[in-house]
Amino acid sequence: MIKKPINKPIIAGIVSLAAVSMAFASDDAPGPAPGESADHASAGTAEPPSVTVLNTHEVEGIMGRPVLGAADENMGRIVDVIVDRSGRVRAAVIDFGGFLGVGSRKIAVDWSALHFPPPGQPNAKISLDLTRDQVKAAPEYQEGKPIVVLGALGKLEPLPFE
Repeated sequence: MIKKPINKPIIAGIVSLAAVSMAFASDDAPGPAPGESADHASAGTAEPPSVTVLNTHEVEGIMGRPVLGAADENMGRIVDVIVDRSGRVRAAVIDFGGFLGVGSRKIAVDWSALHFPPPGQPNAKISLDLTRDQVKAAPEYQEGKPIVVLGALGKLEPLPFE
């Protein structure tokens, strides 16, 4: 008997079909009554959550946005935001330097050193009160290690997370 190799697209189709059937099977499982969340289904009635509507001309996301330095030079893009234990924004992490991701470093800069454009200007750049040389001299941000934040005056400050 000669064994034929199974075609990769056929295997991918079988795996996809299995995933779709499991999704439909879980839809048939009993859940909370309409208007109830899963956490409060057995606890009785739950209060509806509060809702806030943010107009798109008043707010926008900043992840991936370019940042310009004090001399209008490209400083990189915002790749992360650091908050303290109370949820207050303390710093932004900028992917600085390099070309196409090669040789770049992540630097934590104080949130107050960033200046955001007025609402309604989606293509306007975020500016930073630091020069390329100040940012270049800062230690690299490394996740899971103590965070050293470059302040608006170019000084380094550790973030206290006690």
